[in-house]
Amino acid sequence: MAENQQSEASETQSGESTDQSIPVLPRSYGSLVGSNSGPKMEWPELVGVTPEEAEKKIKEEMPRVRIQVVQANSFVTMDFNQARVRLFLDPSGKVQRPPRIG
Repeated sequence: MAENQQSEASETQSGESTDQSIPVLPRSYGSLVGSNSGPKMEWPELVGVTPEEAEKKIKEEMPRVRIQVVQANSFVTMDFNQARVRLFLDPSGKVQRPPRIG
């Protein structure tokens, strides 16, 4: 009987008791499970493509984001909006800078 109490005490001390353990689930909001990086914030691979192509690619990865196309030499507000991606276009109508959240 003393051996039983010792083995139970050693199990609870080592944390190996499985009857009361609660599994810890990973948090993944907008990213792949097991990925070390967070959600994508910038798309440098879209520089030089048309705004339609860029919008399609961004919407595939982040469907809830709102796309705002900004013509060359236009003014924009400096506020940060997590649900917005701006596409800055050059005079020829192609994406000039890497689109990013904000």
